[in-house]
Amino acid sequence: MKKLLKELYNDNIETLNFDILKLVKKYQGNNQKTTFSQKDSILIVYGDSIYEANEKPLKTLSKFLNNHVEDKIKTVHLLPFYPYSSDDGFSVINYLKVNQSLGSWDDIYHLGNNYSLMFDAVINHISQKSDWFLGYQKGEKAYQNFFIECNPLNDYSKVVRPRELPLCYQYDVNGEKKALWATFSKDQLDLNYKNKKVLLRVLEVLLEYSKRGAKYIRLDAIAFLWKEEGTSCIHLKQTHLIIKLIRKVFEMCELNTYLITETNVPHQENIAYFGNGNDEAHLVYQFPLPPLTLFAFLKEDTTKLLNWVKSLDNTLLTNKTTYFNFLASHDGIGLRPVEGLLNQEDLQLMVETTVKNKGKIGYKTNFDGTVSPYELNINYLDALCSENLSIDEKANKFMASQIILLSLKGIPGIYIHSLLGSKNDLLGLEKSGINRRINRARLEYNELEKAINNNHTLRSKVLKEYLKLLEIRRNNAEFSPLSTQKVVFYHQKVFSIIRKQQAKTSFILVLVNVANKDVSITIPYEGINLLNNQIVHQQILLLPNQYMWIKVEG
Repeated sequence: MKKLLKELYNDNIETLNFDILKLVKKYQGNNQKTTFSQKDSILIVYGDSIYEANEKPLKTLSKFLNNHVEDKIKTVHLLPFYPYSSDDGFSVINYLKVNQSLGSWDDIYHLGNNYSLMFDAVINHISQKSDWFLGYQKGEKAYQNFFIECNPLNDYSKVVRPRELPLCYQYDVNGEKKALWATFSKDQLDLNYKNKKVLLRVLEVLLEYSKRGAKYIRLDAIAFLWKEEGTSCIHLKQTHLIIKLIRKVFEMCELNTYLITETNVPHQENIAYFGNGNDEAHLVYQFPLPPLTLFAFLKEDTTKLLNWVKSLDNTLLTNKTTYFNFLASHDGIGLRPVEGLLNQEDLQLMVETTVKNKGKIGYKTNFDGTVSPYELNINYLDALCSENLSIDEKANKFMASQIILLSLKGIPGIYIHSLLGSKNDLLGLEKSGINRRINRARLEYNELEKAINNNHTLRSKVLKEYLKLLEIRRNNAEFSPLSTQKVVFYHQKVFSIIRKQQAKTSFILVLVNVANKDVSITIPYEGINLLNNQIVHQQILLLPNQYMWIKVEG
């Protein structure tokens, strides 16, 4: 640990080292991490995604999960449930309090009795209404240098900008105006990790999350953590050192908590956060997967998706690291991760389809001052399905995309609105004027129950199929993150991979027809389709958007 601290801070680190060791002693546990398995899956949800009158939403969420999901999903990722001032939770006022409108820590603990939990660590920035920033504004010694001053004479043109907003804003600080660094918005002040006290305070927050039940901690926007003049201020060496330090501290405490890095960037930059496979993130978000899967269905061609999946064979994975796979989330479908994987014509197809299907486009500012598409803001089901499709066709096509998510090596992250077959929340978008609200609808519990209990609704069809697939996945170790993954090519319109346990001869062949028409293929063996327990022969006719999990005995 001292070596890491010395690399971060050239000056005296003895006091910081001593203070961190005190934290280690305070939060010392004796838990050994369990290994990843096919039973691992994560539901991504806001604390108030489901609500009922006169009940705290966290209680309503627990009720819904206990009634419908049970053990089909193992972990719940609660998006920021802390008091906040903007950005739907990602401008945190107090890292260690629960937003009273959602419930209390007791509600969090109750949820944790039935599910493992993932907490968000929004540690690149903090709200301007936080005690940390208010103390800084007042000139309190405890918060001196907690934030980053911008110099109007400096050239910040190299700094990577994730949003179409300014980088620095003016604030009143102890009687004078100061320009301060705010990567995401004026309400979200970036923390100054060059100040050792900031690092120490953040470490304590993360350890407290683990103590309060976080099996996974999501390091939000972590790539921007360290700022250095004259650089892009993304993926800097110091950022990786801090992640290594966090990992080291957790290991010293022997805590049963995994770190997940959220870095919405091109693939090679993204997987760098595995470090050497043992010293940084335990999981990284698989950011190219959502746009590549969407493109495969829009183009009715799996070539680029499968070529990318095949390239993953070279990624450094250990029994302590894996991918966090997802298709939909509270954010949009990011486009930066497919730089070098899709061309401008491919991107334009997705942009035009998104607009046609009533979605919005998020833009970023480039180095030269121009703007370019950054993300697609649309519900994933609506991104895939045009309005003229029937309910059955929509459910089938959507679930064809989701079985790709459930089949790939890693742990699947399932957004609540994917599990429930939601569509664009156009009213929420219109009321807020915020593009991302199109996929963040709040659902009234009784109305949701009514839709789920009606077998003819899209919600009912999607939820039942999703739970069925999750149950099958749980019972087949071929889908463990520790099992192998091999791409096989049968037809450009068919997603096809083999999942196999290392020491076994049996395997599962995954087939997904991404086309809106029949496709005939020939496979060199026979097996059992786990979805209906029927024998599958070598000659296969895949109907439009049909999918199969074929178990082949060696």
